Amino acid sequence: MSNRKSKRIRSICALLPALALLIAAAGFALAAKQPKITFKKDSWDFGKIKQGDEPGYEFVFKNEGDAALTIKNVETSCGCTAALVSDKKVDPGASGKIKVTFSSRGYSGEVTKYIYVDTDDPGAPRLQLKISAAVDVPPQPRIDLDKYTYDAGLLVEGESLVGQVTVKNRGELELRFECELAGASFSVEGKPAKFPIKIAAGKEAALDISLALANRMGMVREFVLFKTNDPLRSTISMNLNGYLVSKDQLKKLFDKYKAVIK
Repeated sequence: MSNRKSKRIRSICALLPALALLIAAAGFALAAKQPKITFKKDSWDFGKIKQGDEPGYEFVFKNEGDAALTIKNVETSCGCTAALVSDKKVDPGASGKIKVTFSSRGYSGEVTKYIYVDTDDPGAPRLQLKISAAVDVPPQPRIDLDKYTYDAGLLVEGESLVGQVTVKNRGELELRFECELAGASFSVEGKPAKFPIKIAAGKEAALDISLALANRMGMVREFVLFKTNDPLRSTISMNLNGYLVSKDQLKKLFDKYKAVIK
C-alpha cells in the first residue's frame, strides 16, 4: 500500500469519531423537539346548581414544547357531559381551549364527571380533567308505574285486552297525566277517565285499560303512551301483550290437551 493511500485511510478514520458525534448530536436535537401540554386548571367545581341547568366551563391549555401539539381525541365519562376542543393542532407557545358543558337533567346531590384528553405529548399521552357540581332538586311530581309490561296471555276472538296499572306519584307536587292508545278506553275506579288525571303527592291511582281487538288475530303488541308533567319523565310507555286465537283454534287446543287438563 502506498504512503499516500495509507495517509488517506488514516485521515478518514480520524474523521469517523467526529462524524459520529455530529450524527448523534443531530439525532438528539431532532429527538428533543416535542410538544408539551400544560393546563391552567385540570378541575372545576360549578358549585350549587339547579337540576336541569347546563353550566359550561373552558379548560385552557398551552403547548410549552418546541413541536406542534396534536389533540387526538377528547371523550367524557358519560353522555351528560359534552366537550369541544378549539384547535386540534396547536403550535409551540400557542394556547387552546376545551369547552365542557354539563347537563344536570336527572341528577341530584354531589356529582363528579371526567373528561379524557389524548395527545401526542410523549410525557402526557392521556390527561384527565374533572368537573363537579351540587345539583339541587326543586319540588316536582314524579311518576312511576307498578308495571311497565302487562301480558294478558291467551285471548279468544271477540275479546278485548283488559289490564290494570297502578300509577304512583312519588314526588312532592301534584302529578297530571294523559294516556294515548288507538282503540283503547281508560277508566279510574269504574268511571271513564277524564284527562288529565290528577294524583296528589305521595298518592296513587288504579288505571283500567281496555283495548278492542276487532279483526285481529295472533300476537298483540301495543304501547300505552303516558304524557305527564313530570319534568324528568314527560313521556313514558307501558307494553300491552297478548295472543289472540279463533274459537276453532281454542277448541283444537282444548281437544289436544283435555287429558292433561283433567
